[in-house]
Amino acid sequence: MLVRRSTLALIIAALVSSSVAHAADAPRFAPKTMEQLNPEQKEAAEGVLKQSSAGLGGPYAMLLTNPELLKRYLMMTEYLRQKTSVPKRLNEMAILLEARIWDAQYEWWAHEPLAKKAGLSDEIINDIRDGKKPVNMKPDETIVYDFVTELLQTRKMSDATFARAKQILGEQQTVDLAAVTGFYVMVSAVVAAGRIGVPNNGPDPMPVLVK
Repeated sequence: MLVRRSTLALIIAALVSSSVAHAADAPRFAPKTMEQLNPEQKEAAEGVLKQSSAGLGGPYAMLLTNPELLKRYLMMTEYLRQKTSVPKRLNEMAILLEARIWDAQYEWWAHEPLAKKAGLSDEIINDIRDGKKPVNMKPDETIVYDFVTELLQTRKMSDATFARAKQILGEQQTVDLAAVTGFYVMVSAVVAAGRIGVPNNGPDPMPVLVK
């Protein structure tokens, strides 16, 4: 009987531990349907559905709590993804680099397909995913890598890197590159605070590097 009670206690403890761990990993904001939204939220949600690859999930589940913030967020994403002066191949590379540095699994899940579609090579994508500096990069890809990693890892920008970026990309693209880098840090902060993972409990697309 003692063995049985001991075994039962271990099973119960394991179940409780598993339940607590699952709760700790659960998103803090569950996606809502259009029917659950108030009129202001519905207006913002209609804008989301024109851009989002995750419907009203992902960061939008959290941002919908503040429709005014979400509207302004969508204006920035529209510019930084559709109207930016930075070529899409380089823009998506910058977003993947930010996602890698932040271990932002949702961001990587959302933008890896977009990077491939924009023409970024699988070799470069795989090296970034693994935390390596890609070897076979074009000059514009090299400066994007150096610019984004230096800015995010050191929180500074050297004169040499900035000058090289202006020489290779031009002034406007350099400014837009800094903006997209910083904006997606904000996106990752929302994702981290809301504990937002890959949709449908999918596996993480990147190994975790940040300890």
